[in-house]
Amino acid sequence: SNPRLCASIRFAETAPMEFAFTEEHLMIRDSAERFLAQASDSHAVRAAMNRPDAHDPEVWQRIGQELYWPALMVPERFGGMGLGFVELAVLLEQSGRYLLGSPLFATACLATPALLLGHNEALQEHWLGAIAAGGTRATLAFASVTGLEACSVQTVAEPRPGGWTLDGEYAQVIDGASADLLIVAARAPGSQGEQGISLFVLPGDTPGVMRNPLATLDQTRRLARIELRQVQLSDAQRLCGPEHGWAVLRDTLLIAAIGLAAEQTGGAQQALDLTLAYIAERRQFKRTIASFQAIKHRCADMMLQVECARSAAYYAACVVQERLDPNGDAAVAQELELAAATAKIHASEAFFHCAAESIQLHGGVGFTWEYDPHLYFKRARAGEHLLGSPALHRERLAAHLLGEQS
Repeated sequence: SNPRLCASIRFAETAPMEFAFTEEHLMIRDSAERFLAQASDSHAVRAAMNRPDAHDPEVWQRIGQELYWPALMVPERFGGMGLGFVELAVLLEQSGRYLLGSPLFATACLATPALLLGHNEALQEHWLGAIAAGGTRATLAFASVTGLEACSVQTVAEPRPGGWTLDGEYAQVIDGASADLLIVAARAPGSQGEQGISLFVLPGDTPGVMRNPLATLDQTRRLARIELRQVQLSDAQRLCGPEHGWAVLRDTLLIAAIGLAAEQTGGAQQALDLTLAYIAERRQFKRTIASFQAIKHRCADMMLQVECARSAAYYAACVVQERLDPNGDAAVAQELELAAATAKIHASEAFFHCAAESIQLHGGVGFTWEYDPHLYFKRARAGEHLLGSPALHRERLAAHLLGEQS
């Protein structure tokens, strides 16, 4: 196993994975927290919400070219830092705490894993190098981010001499309106289900690509509808063909769901922290409301859910790290679907519960614009359905455990 994990990974049938942060992880966490406490405080978040792409370009430039966060998971041979997904999860947890508006999630959790898992070395070298350099915003478009089924891929890739013609549309693409690079899924004419799916890479300004921003509940994260109309691509732009397409797309979406779970864990923690700070100051009946037993019970329930979500998210991050490592433990990598479902269920429900409780425990000011709990509530509700709702993941988890799917 990778020594950076500081984990004992023993996969006998009932053996747990033991995980602890290393000094490197703590350094990444602390530096990210210091940066985001200033660059993504409440004032900065509200200012970014008013921008068309929901992020400050100066902050994104610092993230990419000073802190090198997009380069974190990119292998050194492509100009990246060559670290792993656990380190990225540490960053994502802090970005979720501070509601960071940036292309980081789409670039690092959707586009980068797709390129890493793809089968076109020339595209990997070019675009992973561009992402590592910090100036490229990238995303993945496959159908709708609320579902994870192969049948939802409806864009058609019609073969032509020397290339392909793509026609179709994608709903709710994360940062789709502002991305410099699009990785899109399309299927061969007449194919169905998991068969015939390929992934293609194209610049966002490719002729025939139409991008329409969508109104969203969570104003800190932008979604867009992307339409492809007679888009002409060359054979060199195909990241992987139908023999690997669905497997790469499926694993990429599972990895992104785990990244989202880490982000949601950070949001849940901050919702709890905001609540604890408020109830320690709010006085009623000549005492702080934090001293009331009923309030203590509700905060304890919130803390329990946060810790469960964190455990599930970092376990899943360890699994992703093994999946992306060419020399990783194959037995660990096979746990990806189960780990993703578990992490997304716990993190989505913990975030929504903590955000809702935060509004309740703030009392009459909890839903007002001047206070932050409503921002976390909106992020929690919107994120609950991104990359599969808890109900969907429970169904997939149950089907897997009952042997109803391979």
